[in-house]
Amino acid sequence: MRILPMGPTAVLVEELPAPPASVATALAERRLPGVVDIVPAASTVLVTVDRTGALEAVVAALEGGIDAAGSEGGGAVVEIPVVYDGDDLDDVAALTGLTVDAVIRLHAGASYRVAFCGFAPGFAYLEGVPTELHLPRRATPRTRVPAGSVAIAATYSAVYPTSSPGGWHLLGRTDTVLFDVDIDPPALLRPGVGARFVAT
Repeated sequence: MRILPMGPTAVLVEELPAPPASVATALAERRLPGVVDIVPAASTVLVTVDRTGALEAVVAALEGGIDAAGSEGGGAVVEIPVVYDGDDLDDVAALTGLTVDAVIRLHAGASYRVAFCGFAPGFAYLEGVPTELHLPRRATPRTRVPAGSVAIAATYSAVYPTSSPGGWHLLGRTDTVLFDVDIDPPALLRPGVGARFVAT
C-alpha cells in the first residue's frame, strides 16, 4: 500500500491489496483511537483523525498489513424492488444489442456490493453490473432525475436517493428509501453492503 499524508490529520491510502470497502471495514474493526472517519472511494481509502498523534497508530496499522479477508460487509443482502420502466430502458437495449427483457433479466439477476458512496447523501456506487450492460454515461445529462430512479453507468449501478441532476441511464424506479436522517444509520446502502434488485 502507498500511504500519502493529507494535512496534519489525514492520510490517503493507495495501491490497496483488496477492494477499498473491504480495507476500510478491516481498518474500522481495529477501533484505533482518535480515528474520526474512514472513507473508501473507487480505488483509495481516506482516514481522518482528531489529532496529529493518532496518525502514527493508523500508519503503523496500515504498514503492518490489513487482512481484508472476510471484511466484505457480511450480513443480509438489501433487496430493492424495482419497476423496470425507466426512460432509457429501450435505449440501453439498443446500445447493448439486447432485448428489453434481457436487460431487465441481467440487471435484476446480478449480485451487487457497495463499492463506495458519494455525489449525494445515500448515493451508493454498486459494483456487479454484468459486462453486457457496461455503458458510458449519457452524452447529455438530465437536469433532474427523480428520487428512486434505478440507473447504470460504466461499471456501476445506483439508486438516486433524492431528485438531482444526473447522467446515468435510467432503467426503472423504486420506492425504497435510501437515506433518512431520522434513522441510524441514515444510509441504507453503505460501503461493503450487498444488494440485489428485484423486478416487480
